[in-house]
Amino acid sequence: MNIRRMTDLDLSGKRVFIRADLNVPQDERGAITDDTRIRASLPGIEFALKAGARVMVTSHLGRPKEGEFRPEDSLAPIAERLAALLGRPVAVRRDWIDAGEVAPAPGEVVLLENCRCNKGEKKNDDALARKMAALCDVYVNDAFGTAHRAEATTHGIAKFAPVACAGPLMAEEVSALTRALAQPKRPLVAIVAGSKVSTKLTILQALAGKVDRLIVGGGIANTFMAAAGLPIGKSLAELDLVEDARKVMAMLRAKGGEVPIPVDVVVAKSFAPDAPATEKAASAVAADDMILDIGPKTAAMLGELLQSAGTIVWNGPVGVFEFDAFSGGTRAIAAAIARSPAFSLAGGGDTIAAINKFGIAGDVDYISTAGGAFLEFLEGKELPALAILQQRAA
Repeated sequence: MNIRRMTDLDLSGKRVFIRADLNVPQDERGAITDDTRIRASLPGIEFALKAGARVMVTSHLGRPKEGEFRPEDSLAPIAERLAALLGRPVAVRRDWIDAGEVAPAPGEVVLLENCRCNKGEKKNDDALARKMAALCDVYVNDAFGTAHRAEATTHGIAKFAPVACAGPLMAEEVSALTRALAQPKRPLVAIVAGSKVSTKLTILQALAGKVDRLIVGGGIANTFMAAAGLPIGKSLAELDLVEDARKVMAMLRAKGGEVPIPVDVVVAKSFAPDAPATEKAASAVAADDMILDIGPKTAAMLGELLQSAGTIVWNGPVGVFEFDAFSGGTRAIAAAIARSPAFSLAGGGDTIAAINKFGIAGDVDYISTAGGAFLEFLEGKELPALAILQQRAA
């Protein structure tokens, strides 16, 4: 993919505007509960600072209402954590769109307040984008997590900035995803899990044409089990999409691949962390059972499959891993990926949470910080933020 990279530019004295993805989870008091995305953004910010750039960073946080600013929408907690990680002060600038010069001195950084509070951000308003472009000499998109959105700070500003380029995180994400999908070592195995087939149906259909094995988990697996004629009790499933699931299975079979169907499961009578867990054969699920995890035989079967893979793409835990009684399947999958000699790529918030819970971060070749953009790239869709960088590099 032909895009200009920030690390190839001379940034000394330049006003550098970095669009990062610092949208981190917070508790009810506003305290950051997981700073993975902030840490992932550090290399780009540090590179610009060391180069002597006048660094401005912005991000969205939460779902603020455009044109309004509430204290809970503030990037102040982000600035505090960023300052601690950088070992230098990080001031927050609130009304920055019409403030004239907002870039700090060379070698310093300022955080520009929540960009989604600016009217016109989500609609990718050209007037807003031009104002932002006037603030910088170099625009850097280092927010792959928002690359699937055409917004003023991810797309519009890139049209009008003197120079538009990708930061190191963006470049690494694109490189890893391209390696996994465009030039994979075979067999290529994808793990796609989640509560609903409907939200990932097009991804499953797209992957069916690319992968050699497609492992499904969670509520998605329940729908595929029903498609295979197995009882699923009162488990979460979308029975109206059973035929779509069968088509995906047929696509894999036609090319010599497969969608492995669980041979055993872990069930409960209710969805609760303290619900008694029972292992059952997949064919023995009762009418009042809820399937909340794959069973040990299925986990072992999938583990063997992953050991022989050349490339593994993982999106989604295969069970309700947040509940210890139903975390065994995801733990086993995580351990199998960690042991596998395959190139492994993982992405999505729940996937990252599982990776952290089971301590395998160092054993996964690349962990994407993105959710929606990760999935849309897997699906083969054009990502607007990447497309504009390619246009500007032409």
